[in-house]
Amino acid sequence: MSFFADWLTVLAIGCLAVMAPGPNLAMTLRNSLSYSRQSGIYTAVGLAAGNCVHVTYCLVGIGVIISESILLFSAIKWLGAAYLIYVGIKSLQAQRHKPIVPKGSATQNAQHSSSQQTHDLTRFASIRIGFLTNLLNPKVTLFFLALFTQIIQPTTPLFTQAIYGLTMVALEFIWFALVAIVISQRSIKNRFLAISHWTERITGAVLIALGLRLAVSQQNT
Repeated sequence: MSFFADWLTVLAIGCLAVMAPGPNLAMTLRNSLSYSRQSGIYTAVGLAAGNCVHVTYCLVGIGVIISESILLFSAIKWLGAAYLIYVGIKSLQAQRHKPIVPKGSATQNAQHSSSQQTHDLTRFASIRIGFLTNLLNPKVTLFFLALFTQIIQPTTPLFTQAIYGLTMVALEFIWFALVAIVISQRSIKNRFLAISHWTERITGAVLIALGLRLAVSQQNT
């Protein structure tokens, strides 16, 4: 019964954490709107992979070292901030995209080969963006440390710890994959495409702001 109660705690806190606005959401929206549903979903795969790394080193105790080492923490913080700012600057340079044309039309066939290649990301690029966005955020480390130190005891079996960690990984992927699927619906996406260059630029500004906030944040925040 204790396991089930603890697992529900992980599930509830995990849901709140992944749904909170932040770099992960901004990056998923950016890739889903500016590129494609596939790009958004594979970004979610990358975010989940980043969670795998965070969960693993937190469970084996490395996270404690990171949280206690000002030098190492600062290095990760600045790397994460620099990456967010870099992606934000790239987004500020976005150009206007053309609306999606119904399948089967001559215009759609003509646009498919050039537009799809120009305005889509490869699977690897999408996964890499999601992975680095999550991995280079030191606040995720502190979140997992705070959560797991409350739930996991020295006597907690390794299998039980793994279930807690996999729960967080699954939540990360499911939520952001759903965000990508919903936001990339044609009826929704077409409304954004006319102003997509502006929404991407706004997203870029948000990413830069998040990066700057991460860069100037204190270690104990």
